[in-house]
Amino acid sequence: MRKSHPDLLLAAITAACLVASCGKEAPEQPASVTEDSAQATMSTDMARMASPDGAAVFFITPADGSIVANPVVIEFGISGMAVVKAGEQQQDSGHHHLIIDAGLPNLGAPIPADDHYVHFGDASTSTELTLEPGEHTLQLLLGDHLHVPHEPAVTSDTITITVE
Repeated sequence: MRKSHPDLLLAAITAACLVASCGKEAPEQPASVTEDSAQATMSTDMARMASPDGAAVFFITPADGSIVANPVVIEFGISGMAVVKAGEQQQDSGHHHLIIDAGLPNLGAPIPADDHYVHFGDASTSTELTLEPGEHTLQLLLGDHLHVPHEPAVTSDTITITVE
């Protein structure tokens, strides 16, 4: 059975997200992929790299409860692991993902790339963002070389900020 149009759209979006988030070309899907095998692949969690005991990510700035102005300066902290670029497979390492106004994604799959899940595959440890005025939640999630969270996941506490 051939893929239906929604399945092709989902595959294209997934490939585009991976390309946009790490700057590498997405692998081509074999022409023989069937709808059943595509569904099986999508529903199966990916293997997750182990994170060392005590590994942590956290916000250096802003602090929880802060009232800030645009552009919002955000600094990421990490302990017990190294920050490396996406695509670089190295033990006890990963790169930051900033979750804005959303919950944790499926921890057994690559972290989405959109306005709510911002990737820092270039190994950045800070950013400046323009956010709409009002209250926002922020959380950090470390991803491995393939943007998949570690086991156990290395996440920060969720903080709330208010943008004036």
